[in-house]
Amino acid sequence: MTEPDPPPPPRADRQPRLGEAAIPFRVRTTLGDRSLDDYRGRWLLLFSHPADFTPVCTSEFIAMTAAQDRFEALGCDLLALSVDSLFAHIAWVRSIRDAFGSEIRFPIAEDLSMAVAAAYGMIHPADTSTATVRAAFLIDPAGGLRWLAYYPTAIGRDTGELLRVLAALQAADASGLSIPGQWQPGEAGLLPPAVTVAEADSRAAAGSPGWYYQPKPVSP
Repeated sequence: MTEPDPPPPPRADRQPRLGEAAIPFRVRTTLGDRSLDDYRGRWLLLFSHPADFTPVCTSEFIAMTAAQDRFEALGCDLLALSVDSLFAHIAWVRSIRDAFGSEIRFPIAEDLSMAVAAAYGMIHPADTSTATVRAAFLIDPAGGLRWLAYYPTAIGRDTGELLRVLAALQAADASGLSIPGQWQPGEAGLLPPAVTVAEADSRAAAGSPGWYYQPKPVSP
């Protein structure tokens, strides 16, 4: 029988950075133990919430549950985390089910030591001294950190935007294109910027709307 992985050391000196390897973790959740390695080969949305039994967090978890099948259709698993205990998570999940008829099917991790919260920059002392802020991280199948966002505790996240960012990352990876603002799945991407005058001239000769803005279908 092997010992569980030790928690990652706190990294309060700086926030995680895009393009870096996601920080390893092993946590106890409402659906059993989970580690970062368990999600290799799939996308992972790791997201923290300030506290159980709070109104905005409850609204988010109901929305995440409603959208879970859409995340899974894109090959993405969900993992929630806060510094509350596992027993508080279990009680909250049961309360959401009984009060709102919403069955939380994704795991919720406890982080009593705050090791994961510190490593991922989820605790912002100016916002609150103990609770995790609303942080969200998209980790790709190879374990790379591809997107991150922090929300104030009073503002809930939009599942539609989380799904859009996930789909955009996958579209960019598959096509080599950049993804424009307000993009939605099925819409065109953009060629990366020209890096030589000759390339810019060639694009300009190709026509509208301009050498520096060249839409191209994401799918062949």
